[in-house]
Amino acid sequence: MAPMLKSLAALAFYARFAVPFSTIGHRRRLADAPAPPFDFRGQRWWVTGATGGIGRAIALGALAGGAEVWALARDNAKLVALRTAARAHAPRLHAVQTDLASVAAVRAVARHSSRIDVLVHNVGVMLHQHGRTAEGVETSFATNLLAPFAMTEGLRVSGALDARSLVISMSSGGAYGAKLDVDALEPRDAATHDGFMAYAQHKRAQIELTRWWNAQADGPRALAMHPGWVDTEGVRSSLPGFRRALQSVLRTPAQGADTALWLAATRPAPHADGGLWLDRHRDPEHAFALTRGGASAEALVEFLRRRLVAVDAAHATRAAYANANA
Repeated sequence: MAPMLKSLAALAFYARFAVPFSTIGHRRRLADAPAPPFDFRGQRWWVTGATGGIGRAIALGALAGGAEVWALARDNAKLVALRTAARAHAPRLHAVQTDLASVAAVRAVARHSSRIDVLVHNVGVMLHQHGRTAEGVETSFATNLLAPFAMTEGLRVSGALDARSLVISMSSGGAYGAKLDVDALEPRDAATHDGFMAYAQHKRAQIELTRWWNAQADGPRALAMHPGWVDTEGVRSSLPGFRRALQSVLRTPAQGADTALWLAATRPAPHADGGLWLDRHRDPEHAFALTRGGASAEALVEFLRRRLVAVDAAHATRAAYANANA
């Protein structure tokens, strides 16, 4: 019965959002909207996961608008390909090869940054197999949530992010299927791992983190958005059946990137009710009553900080062991 109910719930979800999340919805909402490029001259951008799909489109769009862009990604070959694609703007593109699932790696990058005008947390994965990073953190949780949180906090502490900065988190319509449960953010093992639900939890958590950053007196302005259903490499590998069924109406990466570029250009003030931006419109954070009443932003941040303490302790233990056996 459980698999049948899960299938019915998925069918209802996809039926509800088939038009607004598709390329049809994008064209309807933006029929009269001015097209990019926007004016980003003099701005410094960081874009994570910048070598493919939506992240690549954001990086290229920011460059076209005159920004200086730091493109962060793990794959050096893809960074080289991005530089080739952006050859007209090559002097303003800085390729940064780093492991975006590693707390230590993103902290190291954050320590060497000058002031940032726009930080786009775009990197994200949906993994159907359980795995752990070298730091002992479940891989999707590390990539989607823990390392981006560590990066943002490191940039806040260093002063690279301040009240003039904007943080854009690339959430997902998948958040509409989850009530935030901090105990479900990091699957313990293969038996408890559900890639769909973990991804939905991470995307719901991004919305709450946006609320928390906006509540900090010394913090940057933060906005959460989602790109709709976009035909990306991640969708092709993680959701092949979904892609086969809806390929004709999936959005292009440029369509998925449009709202991020528009948010950076217009800087709308955070709303008291939060919200999730799609196609330059602020939509409600909840589409179903069952996702309300989850963990608070404060509880989420407390959980993330505990996990960072555990990661730091593990690093210290390994360093002590290495020194003792040197």
